[in-house]
Amino acid sequence: MMQKFKLTVLTAALAMAGIAGNVWADTKAAEKWVDAEFQPSTLSRKQQVDEMQWFIDTAAKLKAKGVKEIHVVSETLDTHAYESKTLAKAFEEITGIKVIHDVIQEGDVVEKMQTSLQSGKSIYDGWVNDSDLIGTHYRNGQTVVLTDYMAGPGREYTNPGLDLKDFIGTSFTTAPDGKLYQLPDQQFANLYWFRADWFARKDLQDKFKAKYGYDLGVPQNWSAYEDIAAFFTNDVKELDGKKIYGHMDYGKKDPSLGWRFTDAWLSMAGAADKGLPNGLPVDEWGIRVADDKCTPVGASMARGGATNSPAAVYALTKYLDWMKKYAPPEALGMTFSEAGPVPAQGHIAQQIFWYSAFTAGMTKQGLPVVNTDGSPKWRMAPGPHGPYWKDGMQNGYQDVGSWTFLKSTPPDQMAAAWLYAQFTTSKTVSLKKSIVGVTFIRDSDIRSEYFTKNAAKYGGLIEFYRSPARVAWTPTGNNVPDYPKMAQLWWKNISAAISGEKTPQGAMDNLADEMDGIMARLQRAGMKQCAPKLNPKKDPASWMSDKGAPWTKLANEKPKGETIAYDKLLQAWKDGRVR
Repeated sequence: MMQKFKLTVLTAALAMAGIAGNVWADTKAAEKWVDAEFQPSTLSRKQQVDEMQWFIDTAAKLKAKGVKEIHVVSETLDTHAYESKTLAKAFEEITGIKVIHDVIQEGDVVEKMQTSLQSGKSIYDGWVNDSDLIGTHYRNGQTVVLTDYMAGPGREYTNPGLDLKDFIGTSFTTAPDGKLYQLPDQQFANLYWFRADWFARKDLQDKFKAKYGYDLGVPQNWSAYEDIAAFFTNDVKELDGKKIYGHMDYGKKDPSLGWRFTDAWLSMAGAADKGLPNGLPVDEWGIRVADDKCTPVGASMARGGATNSPAAVYALTKYLDWMKKYAPPEALGMTFSEAGPVPAQGHIAQQIFWYSAFTAGMTKQGLPVVNTDGSPKWRMAPGPHGPYWKDGMQNGYQDVGSWTFLKSTPPDQMAAAWLYAQFTTSKTVSLKKSIVGVTFIRDSDIRSEYFTKNAAKYGGLIEFYRSPARVAWTPTGNNVPDYPKMAQLWWKNISAAISGEKTPQGAMDNLADEMDGIMARLQRAGMKQCAPKLNPKKDPASWMSDKGAPWTKLANEKPKGETIAYDKLLQAWKDGRVR
């Protein structure tokens, strides 16, 4: 009765303020969405309805201030398509605030973000922006610090049930000052993907061992990956009536080519220093920071960086060799989004750099890589590492698309966008969103009864995210002072190596120099905090070491291949070990 009285009073207040709508109607809409769409959930139905009632009540405050519509943006992913088509509609029906949720290519998101930062006027009220930009947001002074916002002006708009401790990616969206700048909305890892059914064939196992002297299994190092790639491409050649390939990749001159490298490829080879979530003092981009762990001092070896170090050049060389020797010829002309679904076509044996965001599209009935009972013929596992890699280094990349807000956004519009961001990540909807997009953000969802019962459908992804291994897959870190400007340098220089215009060493030398050039300009322009301060140039050889990056060139960059049986790997995760 008391709840009904409160809602009646609120309805009257809204009517006096000239606000159209009926709170009870909103509540009925919430119940409809909870029952028809937001199942299963880690919350009880009552808890879901109560959480939605908080959104209704809070939105009423903003509608009373005249907020009717917000504009937000995110990149093209299944998860964001679900948000744009389904969650935005649900939010409008439940709260009365209309959401125009644009879904565009990631490169366009970064470009529009850069335009907003340069102009001092935000194009959108809210952004799902990769946590790769955490170093940029920390330094530019234009990004809303969520820790401060939630404790200050945004306190009344912050969901009491937000439960930040339940999010698995907040360490990646926290800056060196210890404050949260972005709220994770979706995340996925780049892992190793392989055809488990082919690897399990006794005839192929015997043939592989006879040639290479060790078991066909999940590769632990790049040597084994290369051997397996050559084996399926050149020895097996054909399976299931198709020409097959032992590797898949992409190489089109396109912004997504840059992600192929900035997404921790160099650290997978072992180019960075030890340290999690990112190497210190040298990170996976090869950027060194000073002893304060914050001030970038150089990317080139001449300044103490590792972007053009032997390990980095090795990483680029292997990328080129494998794609040209073991991948389908058309891979060279593909972008990230075009190449992602290719393994589902049934002619790829393995892929070293495969994003788990493509999982949803790999589990559809009728695909050549799915059994008649709906179970996958493939599995995923931690990616193998290069010869320069050492225990304690970052194992691979994890994308954490995160809600980000700029200070130039009108306060009430930002508050409404913050409300929508919390809605899309709330416990009421997050489990269903995880099922649709397979991009987890909450530990409670990963450990839910639903994923326990259905783990076998996801080819090892659930076991990976429940294991301690997941913390060693991390996004771009704080060392990168201006992601939008510096990310552009990668794909242009890598494409020069693909075309043969430059050697791998020449491409990485040029990249390192250009990165230093941007940091020099940032140094002169000044930044709010942790501005670059480049080291003076000196003989690159004086920096090389076997104690830290840049690492001395190895005499043998192809040690003996090492593999592990997939069942043993799964057991290690269940036992709480990374490998």
